[in-house]
Amino acid sequence: MTDLLESLTILPEMQLEGLATGDLLSQVLAQIRLTGDRVYSITLASGERLGLDERSSHICVLQKGQLHIEGADGQTQSIEQGDILLLPHAPSSLTITASQGPAALVICRFWFDASSFQAMLFALPWLIHIKQAEAAAWAEGILHFMLIEVNDTQPGGALMVSRLIDLIVIRILRTWVQHGMASGWLGGLSDPRIARTLKAIHEKPGQQWRIDALATIAGMSRSSFCDRFSALVGRSPLRYQNEWRLTLAKTMLARNNSRIGEVGFAIGYESEASFSRAYKAYFGRSPRDDNSQGGGEESR
Repeated sequence: MTDLLESLTILPEMQLEGLATGDLLSQVLAQIRLTGDRVYSITLASGERLGLDERSSHICVLQKGQLHIEGADGQTQSIEQGDILLLPHAPSSLTITASQGPAALVICRFWFDASSFQAMLFALPWLIHIKQAEAAAWAEGILHFMLIEVNDTQPGGALMVSRLIDLIVIRILRTWVQHGMASGWLGGLSDPRIARTLKAIHEKPGQQWRIDALATIAGMSRSSFCDRFSALVGRSPLRYQNEWRLTLAKTMLARNNSRIGEVGFAIGYESEASFSRAYKAYFGRSPRDDNSQGGGEESR
């Protein structure tokens, strides 16, 4: 169980081949593993809705026209020519339609591999929007190379496309953070002080962190730290810690040989009962429902 927990955390001694620095963002992005299986072009008529595979994640590059996006909460966005969208989750909560005439897009379909970035997806929104001006330095070259590979029938083409989608996802997330648009723990990485506390929480999810200890790591007063953390991450430090621990637990339970009591203890709960209560309160179902072993095994 210790090995399992360590595989889901960001270790300070982690070495990244070819990188001169060990910044937290690089360490986080190095954990991404995904598989891309399809790149295609599509043209929507004015008012036509974009249909996407509900089981996958997507990158959408708007080559021509304009898109109108409406979320389940009623909020809307306009996407202009040259903009890029990353849809990390199933797109069912978004309605994407062509507006003011036809719209031409390139779509990349992919999914995050289990036990890779899955535990961190809870912090990503339904939609990440990168404007053309922010992506101009890198998007056109990568997309051009990808379309060449899509039409290349030589062996290894599918692997090349998957790797290029991987690269684009990492570049989108990096741009999102660097331009101060990120939310959740990725948003906290824009402030070195808050990033130090996030690193501590990620490294030691089983530790019962106190506000004073985290504020000391940040080098800030207790009140300033709480205000800054909540503003950047979108939740209080202790709430974030709890959500991170429970999200790790969900991933751990989905793996083989993961007993409920052991998982709860590994992330810092003193009893299986307290862990089960917290898990059900957050996810709306008991850890037994998500345990790969099924009923009965966890209490042995």
